[in-house]
Amino acid sequence: MAVIKPHAAHWGSYDAVVEDGRVTGIRPFARDPNPGALLGAVPDALYSRARIDQPYIRAGWLRGERRGAERGDRDFVPVSWDRAIRFAAEASAQVRAESGHTSIMGGSYGWSSAGRFHHAKSQLQRFLGLGGGYTTQVTNYSYGAGMTLMPHVLGTNDVIQGPVTDWSSILKHTRLMLCIGGLPLKNALVTAGGAGAHEYVPWLKQIAEAGVRFVNISPFRGDAPDFLDAEWVPIRPNTDTALILAMIHTLVEEGLEDRGFLATHCTGWDRLRPYVMGEADGQPKTAAWASAITEVPLEKIRALAFEAARLPTMLTATWSIQRAEHGEQPWWALVALAAALGGIGKPGQGVTFGYGSMNGMGTPRREIPSVSMPASRNAGGLSIPVARVTELLERPGEILQYNGRDITLPDIRIIWWAGGNPFHHHQDLNRLLRAWNRAETIIVQEPWWTAAARHADIVLPATTTLERNDIASSSRDRFVRAMHQAVAPVGQARHDHDMLADMAEHLGFRDRFTEQRDEGAWLRHLYERWRNACRHFDFAPPGFEEFWETGHVEVPPPEQDFVLFEDFARDPANHPLNTPSGKVELFSDTIAGFGYEEIGGHPRWQPPIEFLGAELAARFPLHLLSYQPATRLHGQLDTGRVAAASKIQGREPLLMNPADAAARGLADGAIIRVFNDRGACLAGLQVTDGIRRGVVAMATGAWWDPEQRPGRLDVHGNPNVLTHDYGTSRLGQGSAAQSCLVEIEAFAEALPPVTVHDAPRPVADSPMALALS
Repeated sequence: MAVIKPHAAHWGSYDAVVEDGRVTGIRPFARDPNPGALLGAVPDALYSRARIDQPYIRAGWLRGERRGAERGDRDFVPVSWDRAIRFAAEASAQVRAESGHTSIMGGSYGWSSAGRFHHAKSQLQRFLGLGGGYTTQVTNYSYGAGMTLMPHVLGTNDVIQGPVTDWSSILKHTRLMLCIGGLPLKNALVTAGGAGAHEYVPWLKQIAEAGVRFVNISPFRGDAPDFLDAEWVPIRPNTDTALILAMIHTLVEEGLEDRGFLATHCTGWDRLRPYVMGEADGQPKTAAWASAITEVPLEKIRALAFEAARLPTMLTATWSIQRAEHGEQPWWALVALAAALGGIGKPGQGVTFGYGSMNGMGTPRREIPSVSMPASRNAGGLSIPVARVTELLERPGEILQYNGRDITLPDIRIIWWAGGNPFHHHQDLNRLLRAWNRAETIIVQEPWWTAAARHADIVLPATTTLERNDIASSSRDRFVRAMHQAVAPVGQARHDHDMLADMAEHLGFRDRFTEQRDEGAWLRHLYERWRNACRHFDFAPPGFEEFWETGHVEVPPPEQDFVLFEDFARDPANHPLNTPSGKVELFSDTIAGFGYEEIGGHPRWQPPIEFLGAELAARFPLHLLSYQPATRLHGQLDTGRVAAASKIQGREPLLMNPADAAARGLADGAIIRVFNDRGACLAGLQVTDGIRRGVVAMATGAWWDPEQRPGRLDVHGNPNVLTHDYGTSRLGQGSAAQSCLVEIEAFAEALPPVTVHDAPRPVADSPMALALS
């Protein structure tokens, strides 16, 4: 007889169908208006052949091969849990005693699971913090440059993270949406912390039916769904700043800028305007100037500026466009355009970053906190921008400049990673591996043999969400969802909390780590903390027992539309922004004072090293865009049926314009080699006229599968073997992984197999393994 277990993931809430102790099916949550196809891959991940069946230790590490050792798919010795925990605990204690707390890098960066108690990063960082401290990471890969910039410009990151002007306000008031990077549907499949209701598509359809006009400014037509009937403006990648500045120039030239708003709500217009008009540097940022850079016709640039001045307009940009060299600039410029139009804080107008970047952005919601673990302290540690991991490992003792600070980089001896895969998120993977191998001990807690686990020394198998009880919760979603354990742990997998509690016992702080609570007691504690917090927001959730039995709590909808910066727009004197001036900072004295030549005090156009207008394009004439996939979440579910069905002969698809394919003699479905000076990977060719000429696009997240030979060709299709690894600027130090220059050719050799989803073969019969058994 089938048993139904309520559950949740970042890609949707669902019910697990369990028969004879095994998950046999998945049913979408009944209250979800638009569930996604990713749920179909959940059982595949649970029972994947890539699951780690028991603890392992790299034989070379046991032999004393530590710093500089080659790692990857070799010499894993199966060991007992007791031995694995003892080795990990003793290694961390030794490093703390010899080199201090900051010599341990405590990850991870990653989505981990939707469950708030068993969230791997939270558990690990709580453990490391109680142990004395560690080196951690701040900002994120998704919008790290922007989240450092926006507090200087608008005084908050709400404009990126939410709450933002909601869809209800846009439905009623907006007539034009200018969408830089589009409004892609694939990103709206997921919500960090769990998605109970996918409302993005229903809202967009209502808004389109109400007659709002959409403009998709992107190299890829598919960045806007067909039902929007959006005008496609196929801009050159990484040139958005030039287009935006030219629109501001057009407004000023025609006397259409909102001089009143610029005078009362902004500071720095007197510094930005001379730059835009060419008085500061001799180059007016005209539509003709921008057209030569962007390859958008000058008439179109001017027409967009006129239309935005005439109609109530919402400006938006995806998180992705700031993942590039000088990534801060297009976002800062878009704020300046919104200020010139005078729309900031008006219903259905202004600017937002992230519509279409994640489900829940723009969904009307009450401001209720999410269920969460108490924040961990890192009293003895330090933090670096998340995208500078390779530099951290490469440059011990040197200075990293970030947001006005000089950070002395520690000598990392232990990397401890849980719930994420840096060989998915990071760039220039061959360089990352060289830096990764500088550590003397790498500990990975992970359910699957990801690249991080394959390149570790101590591998600890963790449970998946279906093997434990938890609570899913997100501030962007109105449902809090009970996650009932569906099946027993596979193999010897253990909860992250339990394995870390045993290590804490070895190190003398188990009771402080567990607070003498088991899983059930923790869930009740976290729920009651959340329930008490909700009372301050006039919301009274039911008690834990009722919640657990029902399977979810629904937060009631707001009573009125939300408009970001509405109070500021109405009365800037009494509702100032949290900036030094209290106003929108079109020129920032703070940023200018940092003295970073590459960023300056106001938005400006700076040609990237890698774009189609650069000298390097003569050697690598195709601009590769790496985007978030529709068939998995980052690298999660890559072992599942949905991702597998999208691949071409087992390789990740690459989109290419027919003219570019014909020029290289390539046919749809061919296996191709994509390369530049940093590396090479294979891909399956997908020819489409929905991408502009000179641009190709490839999803991230295919597990890195490098050949074990010089050159390390990735045979599976991971674009991050190609992307460059340097910060957006010294201000944001964000990831610049969204794009790079490449060339493509037919792959003429025998097609190598993809083996990355197979578990490595342990050396169970070696003398060392027998001695440890």
